[in-house]
Amino acid sequence: MSSLSLTMNKPSDLDRKSISVLLVDDHTVVREGLEILLVAEKDIRVVASADNGKQALQLALKHKPDVILMDIAMPVLNGLEATRQIRKAIPNAKIIILSAHRDDAYVSHVVAMGAVGFLIKQTSFHLIAKAIREVHSGKTHFSPEISGHFRNDNWDSAKNRNLIKKALIQLSSREAEVLQLIAEGKTNKQIGVILNISVKTVEKHRQHLMTKLNLHDTAGLTRYAISAGIIESSVHLTTL
Repeated sequence: MSSLSLTMNKPSDLDRKSISVLLVDDHTVVREGLEILLVAEKDIRVVASADNGKQALQLALKHKPDVILMDIAMPVLNGLEATRQIRKAIPNAKIIILSAHRDDAYVSHVVAMGAVGFLIKQTSFHLIAKAIREVHSGKTHFSPEISGHFRNDNWDSAKNRNLIKKALIQLSSREAEVLQLIAEGKTNKQIGVILNISVKTVEKHRQHLMTKLNLHDTAGLTRYAISAGIIESSVHLTTL
């Protein structure tokens, strides 16, 4: 299966009634494994897959899937920022996060970005299929291991909105992109080329990030990106 998209035949009437899903994960074995399992579900079909957040945004705009199953730590653009950008472009997009992180503050951050579900990576396939069906029907779904107030119908109560507000660091989309690339070890020049902006602009974004996050060097930014699940610790250990 291509990491960018699947070659699909013209949808049948049965396909139109099924739940269309976009898979987003930078590990090929995870995407292909999930697709194999989902194929067996008569009411679910995989319309495309992506191995980074940029591709996910492109494919979400192209296919308008009913549900997006999104990893967090990915190259180019992480799942948190991809979720924010997809929700901005497609406000009714239903996104389920798949992550190894499970603490409430982290889940609050994810929900603030617009996700309606959160599954830890140890989740069984049965529960993944259940989550896809539930969010498609308009509900939210959180792994049983996560604190109860995220798994009931009152997750958007005033108390939880305040928790979300505290957890969300107000970075712009561009600042979030620059942060990830810095944490991945890219130089200012490389970041400028990737994002099609000047080195001077990259330097300004770097300074804004340090000010907003109260950090003082690249190592600090990298540690923050790792703790937030934006990149995995194995991506750039030499910075630390």
